[in-house]
Amino acid sequence: MNIVYDPHPDGLPDPGEVVWTWVPYEDDSTQGKDRPVVLISREPGHLVGLMLTSKDHERDMEQEAHEGRFWFDLGSGPWDPQGRPSEVRLNRLLVIDPANIRREGAVLDQPRFEAMATALAPYLP
Repeated sequence: MNIVYDPHPDGLPDPGEVVWTWVPYEDDSTQGKDRPVVLISREPGHLVGLMLTSKDHERDMEQEAHEGRFWFDLGSGPWDPQGRPSEVRLNRLLVIDPANIRREGAVLDQPRFEAMATALAPYLP
C-alpha cells in the first residue's frame, strides 16, 4: 500500500481528504454508521482510509490499548461543524469503494497528514 498525500479540488475522493462514508462496526459488520474517514491511499478499485472520532480516547488510553485500539490525535478541522478535536484510529484500515463515499468533508493539511502517516507506520501490514 502506498500512503500518499494527494488531494485535488475536483469533487472526487483523494488521499489526504476527509470524506463521509458508511463504516461497519467491528463486532457486527451488518451494522455501522456514517462517519468521517481520512483517506490515506488509492489502490486499484478502492480507497483505503482511517476512521475519525470526536471521542477523546486519551482518558482511557490504557484500556483502549488493552482492547487493541490505538489512536492518534488529529485535532480539529472543518470536517466537524462543531469544531471538536478528532482522533484517528491507527490500527483499523478501511477498504472503501469510491462509489460509497457520500461527501467530502475537508482536506487535511499536509503536516498533519504526514504526522498521522508516521504514527500509522507501525500498524501497517
